[in-house]
Amino acid sequence: MNRKEREGFAKAAKGIGLGIMICDTVHPAIQIFIERLMGGIMEPRFDYSAKGYQAMLGLEKYLHECGIEESLVHLIKLRASQINGCAYCLDMHWKDLRAIGENEQRLYSLDAWRECPYYTERERAALAWTEAVTLITQGHVPDGVHEEAKKQFSEKELADLTLAVVTINAWNRMAIAARTVPGTYEPKKHEVQQRA
Repeated sequence: MNRKEREGFAKAAKGIGLGIMICDTVHPAIQIFIERLMGGIMEPRFDYSAKGYQAMLGLEKYLHECGIEESLVHLIKLRASQINGCAYCLDMHWKDLRAIGENEQRLYSLDAWRECPYYTERERAALAWTEAVTLITQGHVPDGVHEEAKKQFSEKELADLTLAVVTINAWNRMAIAARTVPGTYEPKKHEVQQRA
């Protein structure tokens, strides 16, 4: 931690009533606690290499051509981004869904999709699959979730759906690690078709 950062932490800590001294030997756990407590607006940390970024865009190109409905791909991307807490991707996929005419009510309640009547069985299977793959360390992907997904998706579609979930999880981790600032993304212009 450089001098300017130490002074900033000390000022912030004092301002919020923390009576601790910030010095060269701040324990890393205390530093992390203060950083999280301070919150604030994200500032970008770094940019990714052009080649690495192009590789990720290659996956996106495939996903847009694979045959899964565009709205469903964005819906699962939004849900994974909610789970992962990726501000940039939440902003992006909310805007993408609105640009293609998605109903705001479905977006507002996406994190409670199980309790809401306005998602199709196909969407429900995709959302359950998305959650299971995103939260892979919490029980892997249960057989019941797989069985429900197989009822709604062909083998190729399920493989492509999995690739979409894996890809958005990678994007989330990249954006979070680099602290990509939300709010700057503008969706492509579409002819808006309102959902029934």
